[in-house]
Amino acid sequence: MPSDFHEVRFPLDVALRGSGGPVLRTEIVTLASGREHRNSRWADSRRRYDAGLGIRTLDALHAVLAFFEERRGRLYGFRYRDRVDHRSGPPSTAVTPTDQRIGTGDGTTRVFALAKTYGDGPAPYRRTIAKPVAGSVRIAVSDVEVAMARAACDPATGLVTFIPGAAPPAGAAITAGFEFDVPVRFDTDELSIDLAAFTAGEVPRVPLVEIVP
Repeated sequence: MPSDFHEVRFPLDVALRGSGGPVLRTEIVTLASGREHRNSRWADSRRRYDAGLGIRTLDALHAVLAFFEERRGRLYGFRYRDRVDHRSGPPSTAVTPTDQRIGTGDGTTRVFALAKTYGDGPAPYRRTIAKPVAGSVRIAVSDVEVAMARAACDPATGLVTFIPGAAPPAGAAITAGFEFDVPVRFDTDELSIDLAAFTAGEVPRVPLVEIVP
């Protein structure tokens, strides 16, 4: 991802008015008995967005156009803020270092990947978080917050690394709280803009698709 990804965020004022969410790919076969056989073709969900709904002014349209040109259309990925899902907990709550469990210590391992788990029923979904917001990550070991001098998180990868000699002890729960962006790219190489339609209230379509880490 690094060589074809720009660590910049899509215009925030536009993103916060956009639409979209997770997409799954499920195959359903209906048998002669009427029963169904369902199979998921994707191991992970993939988010799709339309940022066009967030473009309300000509200045915003110009900013998106400039951003599109700099990304060369679909060529380079970038960060996108999902208004509904951008924290380790609900959007209305503050980040705490015990929001999400990201691993269990063994006394040796020093690197852990940020993740967010959805649901607490029979089949929770664990999502890898590869683009945390710099400075937002808080880490705890056995519910005790760790100073960032002893553990650092790379905002470009989402990997938490404990310094040598500070590996969490065996059996210790490693948890984290964070804000994050979604790695996406434009899902088109063409932006079609009808200025007459725009001034009449019609918004252009700006499709984005998540880049699976």
